[in-house]
Amino acid sequence: MSTSFTEAFKFYKRKCPFPELSGVVDPRDEKLREWLETRSVQTQPQNSSDFGLVPPETWTVHELRNHPGLLIIQNPFTSLGQRYWISRCLRDFPKAPHRTNLQTQKLPEEVHGDFWAFFCKAEEKASQKKLKSCLRWSTLGYHHDWDRKVYSEKEKNPFPEDLQGLTSFLGMILGFSDFRAQAAIVNFYPQGSTLAGHTDHSEVNLEAPLFSISFGQEAIFLIGGPSKDDPATPLRLHSGDVVVMSRESRLCYHAVPKILQGCEASWNAEMVYPEVLKNPLIDQDLWEKCTKGDFWQPFDQYLSDCRINLNIRQVLAGNATTL
Repeated sequence: MSTSFTEAFKFYKRKCPFPELSGVVDPRDEKLREWLETRSVQTQPQNSSDFGLVPPETWTVHELRNHPGLLIIQNPFTSLGQRYWISRCLRDFPKAPHRTNLQTQKLPEEVHGDFWAFFCKAEEKASQKKLKSCLRWSTLGYHHDWDRKVYSEKEKNPFPEDLQGLTSFLGMILGFSDFRAQAAIVNFYPQGSTLAGHTDHSEVNLEAPLFSISFGQEAIFLIGGPSKDDPATPLRLHSGDVVVMSRESRLCYHAVPKILQGCEASWNAEMVYPEVLKNPLIDQDLWEKCTKGDFWQPFDQYLSDCRINLNIRQVLAGNATTL
């Protein structure tokens, strides 16, 4: 695992021959626990199930020993909790006022207006596959300018309150009680897609952590150092896993060189924890719909070969209200 970030990305990205995965750190594999340090969490009086999470005292949280500040929560979501947030990512977050890469493509007007409704109407697998390849990202709150790598007060919309509540809760449990969610990028990964190595440095506040939540197919997440010449560590992320980049890891290079096919569909697991919500921030109608097979079926089909990553960050410093 002493390979440079650049070389590691090339190695895990390759398709033929398929890369050897024995060097990938899977937090669920006890044989690889030498790379991980178990971290305790703070319990809170607020009901975790209000955001679709299992009780914090049952969470498994690790810190990567050779990348201080890189935290991994092993899927803290209930199966219905996963379904809710997956539905938000696919049904709601590609809609206006949020922005997507679809706006630059020549597609039917219906796709621009409601991507998910159009996807659900597509009956042929070829049509669904094409639509999957079209949607690659959506931005929420402060919209990131991909060309200039900046945020602007002129380019922002209200941040989703339920997502803000979720990340605030995660922050409290992990000791980041001051975290304020102000911008998010939802990345959509059809099978075969990657995310090149980069650092997240556009935010004014570079002390606040980044929260990265994975849903759907598993992926290899590569974390390096401040330079692409630094050694990199590959992590295997499962659906529901939460990665937090804090402290030293906040400005490290990271990437996704490969999506792995054939994961366990944990979003379809038996519902063990109470699923009755009392949270006014949660869309109660959507929550109820996620229990229905006919409503959930197209989401399940999408997840059969795709991954979703929800990356949330704080843009502003301290209690500032504008840039």
